[in-house]
Amino acid sequence: MSKTLLVVHHTPSPATRELLEAVLAGTHDPEITGVDVEVRPALAATVPDMLDADGYLFGTTANLGYMSGALKHFFDTIYYPSLDHVAGRPYGLWVHGNNDTVGAANAVDKVATGLALTKAADALEVVGAVDAKARERAYELGGTLAATLME
Repeated sequence: MSKTLLVVHHTPSPATRELLEAVLAGTHDPEITGVDVEVRPALAATVPDMLDADGYLFGTTANLGYMSGALKHFFDTIYYPSLDHVAGRPYGLWVHGNNDTVGAANAVDKVATGLALTKAADALEVVGAVDAKARERAYELGGTLAATLME
């Protein structure tokens, strides 16, 4: 039986879209088998999406030192219904900002800690333009999360 990796993202800018595409390419690396990837914009992701997944990748912009309002809305929606049902499941995070990503990454990590999720990889924090190195790291992040779910 395959496992499901849920990718919840808010990608309004070309830079965040570029990171999403690289993350998704990593989740579909040819060496990864037995993992279904479900992709949901943060404003469309639901409680059943969260509960049905075996692992998570979250992507957001850094807005005024915090995660996007869309990702915050997702967490507000799923938090209590998911509490005690998702503990121990792996997660990863990518954040893009024009000048700072620390507050956004910390905020997502605090929510993940509250849900008792397990950090499977360090957060990918990209400031400014997305270059080849950032795309490579995003690919690795996607591949790492998907690989953690392989049987």
